Amino acid sequence: MKIAFLPIDNRPVCYTLPKIILGIDKSIEFYLPKRELLGDLTKSANIEGLFEWLNNLPKVDAIILSLDTIAYGGLIPSRRCPETFEQILKRIEYLKEILLKKDAEIYAFSSIMRISNNNYNDEEKIYWKDFGEKIFKYSYELHKNGYARTNVPEEIIQDYLKTRKRNFEINKKYLEWDIFKTLVFTKDDCAQYGLNVKEAKDLETLGGFTKTGADEIPLSLLSRAIHKPIKICPIFLEPDYKDLISNYEDVSIEKSVIGQIELAGCMVSDKKDADILLYVNNFIDKQGELVMKRGTKMFERNFVTPDKPYMIADVRFANGADNNFVNELFKNKIEDKNFYGFSAWNTSANTLGSLICGAKYKFFSQKYNIDNFKKLQITRFLDDWAYQANVRQTLTNTDILQLTAEMKPFEKKLKELLNVDFEAQYSFPWNRLFEVEVRV
Repeated sequence: MKIAFLPIDNRPVCYTLPKIILGIDKSIEFYLPKRELLGDLTKSANIEGLFEWLNNLPKVDAIILSLDTIAYGGLIPSRRCPETFEQILKRIEYLKEILLKKDAEIYAFSSIMRISNNNYNDEEKIYWKDFGEKIFKYSYELHKNGYARTNVPEEIIQDYLKTRKRNFEINKKYLEWDIFKTLVFTKDDCAQYGLNVKEAKDLETLGGFTKTGADEIPLSLLSRAIHKPIKICPIFLEPDYKDLISNYEDVSIEKSVIGQIELAGCMVSDKKDADILLYVNNFIDKQGELVMKRGTKMFERNFVTPDKPYMIADVRFANGADNNFVNELFKNKIEDKNFYGFSAWNTSANTLGSLICGAKYKFFSQKYNIDNFKKLQITRFLDDWAYQANVRQTLTNTDILQLTAEMKPFEKKLKELLNVDFEAQYSFPWNRLFEVEVRV
């Protein structure tokens, strides 16, 4: 199978993670653009260079495509770029011409512009640092009540609404294209109400398919590109609380799990008929978040690994593993035969989509590469558990020497657990603590 993949941006979870996952099956030929062509926190993608890459692709079976990357230069530029609807329309129409020439299944996704409820402008327009929370409240009340009052300056409100309208009209254009095997409109940082929620409903009315999530969606589409389904049985470690809603999402954790299984082209099954068991370390009262100092009740029971294939989604905390659960898990012997993965990456949707993708490629691999599967697990444990749940809490700046030193005890524990020797290097690709790049 030959697959081409155009990421959202150059973050490791968007660029290197899919490459590691596809490396689990040596029979797959995987095509990625050069990383320097992609955007980052402050830089937009080299769109002309990406057009050249797309034009020069050899014959492939499937193309996984971030429409935001071509339309705006990336996910973050989609909220910032000053270009007009007409300029962007011209660009995406050229994209359509290229795709029509490709005899490949097209799996694409485009974002519904998020509305973050904070005054941080790292990923937003500059005025978000002063008015972010107020704009969120304005959006919430406008959707809920049909009107809203705000003391945000009128010119800022109008600029914000103009950007939203431009992106929404571009998304509507994609619905007119009859070229997609699957088209997903993604929504993250969701609340019960908001202009993003309204736009999602409007797109659904027009026949569009919307999904809570963002960065994991391309991985879910990678899973979907394998047409054979696997039967997955979700097992919630807190079954009485599976109706609770995760941070940054608008559906229950149970619905999120089922939705991610189905988006990946898999089937929900009972335990008896399942190919793989999916253990979900869900939360009891509310989802915690270590970096925000939001606690939740820790895992407090025994966990015994089953004698059939299984994988683990640790979502008790957003953006980091549950230390109690990981310590309990490490009391078990983790053998490659039945172990299909662990993830605790950022949001519940991020965790689930990436986890299922890795499991599906291992399950159907024609030339299984055990080294790459172990590399995937080492990367996830070092990122989600060692860094996010532990070392990140001690750092005050992006000091690589301190980071590397503090990661050593976790590396040692993993080497013993997985019975593998490795060397790990670290960097902060966007020069902030939110994401770390782990190179194994």
